[in-house]
Amino acid sequence: MRRIPAPAKINLALVVGPLRADGKHEVATVLQRVGLGDQVALSAGEQLTVSGFARDTIVAVALTSLAAAAGVEPNWNVEITKSIPIAAGLGGGSSDAASALRLANELLPAPLERERLEHLAASIGADVPFFLGSGPQLGTGDGAVLTPVNLPQDFWVVLVLPHDEVKTSTGDVYGAFDARDGAAGFEARRAELLDALGAVRQARDIARFPANDLGSSPLSERLLEAGAFRADVSGAGPCVYGLFVHRRQADAAARVLRPQGRTWVTPPV
Repeated sequence: MRRIPAPAKINLALVVGPLRADGKHEVATVLQRVGLGDQVALSAGEQLTVSGFARDTIVAVALTSLAAAAGVEPNWNVEITKSIPIAAGLGGGSSDAASALRLANELLPAPLERERLEHLAASIGADVPFFLGSGPQLGTGDGAVLTPVNLPQDFWVVLVLPHDEVKTSTGDVYGAFDARDGAAGFEARRAELLDALGAVRQARDIARFPANDLGSSPLSERLLEAGAFRADVSGAGPCVYGLFVHRRQADAAARVLRPQGRTWVTPPV
């Protein structure tokens, strides 16, 4: 059984536009992996089994789709060791699915070529193709159209998952965005992000990225007060991140925020 990491992600920016004809929203987002992650192990089996996380659906769907595309039976055993909090805006399910796809594809008699595997991944979820690659990327379209970006990686990330906040579904978060006409001004905000992205020379320049369109959190202000040069909600939340130049600042901020939520200090990866 081969085992590989399935890292979490944060959205260093998330600009959301109107609904598309396919029912998804137009977005422009900067995706960054972080060191917090699950572990996914896979081996050949007599049928498809996924253990370690009883609530999984996305890994099973991904592997069933891969088997259909390759013309084989989905005879794999998968073990997931969870560390990424569930429904937090950190992409844990998508990352697990991408890691399982990579491992299972390697076991195929005729593995799918990279482009075909990415296309299949996009049909599973908008974040899944991102986790097949490496490095920070700009996601456009529904988020699955990816372009590598050159961002400094010399910073530390503090993640805070609020104790007292229960996330509604991602669909409800987007529904509330639509109800308040959040897509108004999308083109200008996207242009602002692209301009800021092109001007990044050092980590602190990430602070110029526009704020997350889907939501905000008072914990962002707390992280900024603790020394973060940028703080925002990741994805549809509720997890909040802060970016710090020095590890000691990040550790101190995590201690200060611990009464408000579960905290992690991690590098980008």
